Amino acid sequence: DTHLLDLEDFKYGGSNITAVRLLDNTKPAVAHIMRELEAGTARYNNREQDYKLRMGPSCDDQTFIPFSPPPSQTETALMYDAVHLFVLAIQALDNSTDVQVSPLVCEGEEAWLHGNSLINYMKLVRDTGVWSWCVILVCGTGAGYWCVELVNMTGLTGHIEFDSLGFRTNFDLDIVELDLQGFVPAGSWNLLQGANYTRTFQEVHDQAIRGLKNKTLIVSFAFTDPYIMRKKSAHRLTGNDRFEGFCVSLLDEISALLGFNYTLVPIKGNVYGTKDSVTGEWNGMIRELLTQRADMAITDLTINYEREQAVDFTMPFMNLGISIIYKKPQKMAPSLFSFLSPLSVEVWMYMITAYVGVSMILYILARCVLPLTGVFYHSQVYSTTHRFTPYEWQNPHPCDPEPESLENQFTMLNCMWFAIGSLMQQGCDFLPQAVSTRMVAGMWWFFTLIMISSYTANLAAFLTVERMESPIESAEDLSKQTKIKYGAYKSGSTAAFFRDSTLPTYQRMWQYMNSTPDVFVNSNAEGFQRVQSEDELYAFLSESTSIEYVTERFCDLVQIGGLLDSKSYGIALPPGQEGLETVGIGDLRGLRGLGT
Repeated sequence: DTHLLDLEDFKYGGSNITAVRLLDNTKPAVAHIMRELEAGTARYNNREQDYKLRMGPSCDDQTFIPFSPPPSQTETALMYDAVHLFVLAIQALDNSTDVQVSPLVCEGEEAWLHGNSLINYMKLVRDTGVWSWCVILVCGTGAGYWCVELVNMTGLTGHIEFDSLGFRTNFDLDIVELDLQGFVPAGSWNLLQGANYTRTFQEVHDQAIRGLKNKTLIVSFAFTDPYIMRKKSAHRLTGNDRFEGFCVSLLDEISALLGFNYTLVPIKGNVYGTKDSVTGEWNGMIRELLTQRADMAITDLTINYEREQAVDFTMPFMNLGISIIYKKPQKMAPSLFSFLSPLSVEVWMYMITAYVGVSMILYILARCVLPLTGVFYHSQVYSTTHRFTPYEWQNPHPCDPEPESLENQFTMLNCMWFAIGSLMQQGCDFLPQAVSTRMVAGMWWFFTLIMISSYTANLAAFLTVERMESPIESAEDLSKQTKIKYGAYKSGSTAAFFRDSTLPTYQRMWQYMNSTPDVFVNSNAEGFQRVQSEDELYAFLSESTSIEYVTERFCDLVQIGGLLDSKSYGIALPPGQEGLETVGIGDLRGLRGLGT
C-alpha cells in the first residue's frame, strides 16, 4: 500500500523509490469494487449518524458499533477475495453433497462434519481469467473418496491458488517506481520467474528528463585550463558567473536542453579522484559523488576502469590520449667546419680523390717519355727521345732561337695548383698546350662546374633552414635517459596509466617516477610551468588536448611523439543514477560538435 502514502515531497526531489504491490487499483474492475466498498461504508455511517440524531441524548452509544474501513486497500481486497472464495466454495460443496448445519462450540474439540471438504474445495482453485465458477465432477461414490469440485476464480488481488499446506502461491506482484505522476509500473514478480522489468530504455530516459526539470544540481569541478577557469573581470562576480571555460559552456548547453539549474562548487585541493591502495577510500571529486555531496563532477576527467567501478559516467564528450610536452629544440651554434655540411663526407672524399687523380694524370701526360721521339724546334731536332708529348716543352729563352734545353711547366706542384685553381674557379697563369692535357683539363672543368653548382645550392638551403637539436623523440627515448626528468599529475589518470601498464617501457618509466617523488606535480598548470623553467630539464606527461592548448599559446613548448594510449573525457555521476546516465547518452550525442 505504498501508493496510499503521501509522497508529494519525494516526487520532485529525485528520490529513487521502488515498491511492490499486490493490488492494482488502476484496473477498472478493482477500482469499481473499491468505490462500491467506500460508498457502502459512507452509507452505513450516515444511517448511524441519522439514528443518533433521531434518538437524541438518550441513545446508548454502545448499542451500535461504528463501522470503519480496513486500514488499507490491500487488506480490504484480501478480505473481499476471501469472502468471495468462501461463498464459491460453499456453493460448490452444497451442489455436490447435502450440507448439514449443526451447532458447535468454538472452544470445543468437535469439528464440523464438512469442514475438511470445504477446505479442500478452497485449495483446489484454478484461474480461468473471468469472474465465474464452475462445477466439475471428479470422482463418484465409495468409501475413502470425496466428491470434489474445482472452484476457478480471479480476485481483486489477482490469481488465487493455494498449496498443499494452505498457503497462497503462484501470485503476481507489480513492481512500481515513483514518478512525477505517482507510481508507474516497472515490471512484475512471481515465484517461478522472479523479477521481470518491462520498462523500456526510452521510458527510463523520458522519466529522467522529466525528473530534471527545474531541479538544481550541485556540480563539483577542478580548475584546469581551458576546461574551467576563473573569469577575469573588473567587477565583482558571484555564483556561476565567476567561472568560464569549455565545461561551463557544455553545462550551459545541457541545462538549457534538459531544463535544470546547476551550482558550481570547486573541489578542495583541486583533486580529481584517486583510490587509496591500502584503505580503498577515494578522494577528490569521486569522493564527493560517493558521499552524495555532489550530483555531477566535470572537468578534464578521464574515464578509466577504476573510476567506472566506483561511479557512473555519461557518454564521452572528448577523445584524446597521453602525450609528452617538452621545450622546443634550440638552434645549434654553427661549428668551425659548418661549411662542409652541404656535402656528405663520402662526396668530399671522392672530390679529394678526383683532385689528386687529375693532378697526377696531367703530370704524367705532360712529362712522361716515349721511345724514339724528339722535338722539332726552328728547323732543329732536340734530344727529346722517350718523351710522351713534345708540346708541353717550351723554350725558356724566347730570344735564343737555339736553346740548349727546353723546360716543362707541369711539375707536380703546378699540376696540383692548376687543378685547385680550376676547382675554385680562379684559373691559373699557365694552360695546357697538348691535345691530351687539354682534354683532361676540359673534363676536370666540367666536373668542377657541376660540383660547385651543387655545393652552392645546398649551402643556400642549409643556411636558410634552422637546424634544431631535440634530445628526445618518443617515450622510448625518454625512458632510456636520466638527464631529463619527467613526471605527471600525481592524482590523475595519467599516473594511474603508467602504474597499471604492463608494457616494459611504461613500467620502467613508472619505476623511475615512483622512485623520484619530486617529479610529480599538484596540477597540470604546475607541470607546464615546470617544463618552461630554465632551472631544470623536465618533460611533462599529460593529456594531448591540454598539451595542444598550451603549445598553441606558448611557442617555446612542443609536443613530443604521438599518443601513448586512447581515452575519453566524461561527466561523472553518483553510482546508481541510471536516469542521469541515460540523459547523458541520449543528449550529449547532439553536443559532440562542441568538442571538435
